[in-house]
Amino acid sequence: MVESEGLSVGKVAERAGVSVATLHFYENRGLISSWRNNGNQRRYRQGVLRRIAVIKTAQRLGLSLAEIAAAMETLPADRTPTKADWKRLSSRWRGQLQARIDQLEKLRDQLDGCIGCGCLSLQQCRLRNPDDIAAEEGDGAIYLER
Repeated sequence: MVESEGLSVGKVAERAGVSVATLHFYENRGLISSWRNNGNQRRYRQGVLRRIAVIKTAQRLGLSLAEIAAAMETLPADRTPTKADWKRLSSRWRGQLQARIDQLEKLRDQLDGCIGCGCLSLQQCRLRNPDDIAAEEGDGAIYLER
């Protein structure tokens, strides 16, 4: 394949291990880009495969598409992401991941004190309602997730 010819959408989907619909979704979200050849067929640069690998890894880390899009905007559109790019992105995400890990460890360590009733206004619920802040909004299940 000559770089100027680009990769077809089917070839990118196959090599990246995603569906064509996923590629279209990523493109609609501005995470990747393509162009149209003379036959009006969508084509991708070879570097899109590495961009998709970054996206998939970030998704596995639990990052939102908005967070991923913000990170992808920092990469030059005209070249393949490099090891240095990845190092910069991964160091940016490290703090977020550590905060999630800390939160999960706290949840794990306090889980035996929770009966999972969903009440969310019990004074003693340290997990979901510290200091009984939900009681200010009324009795019962005020909220499940915010």
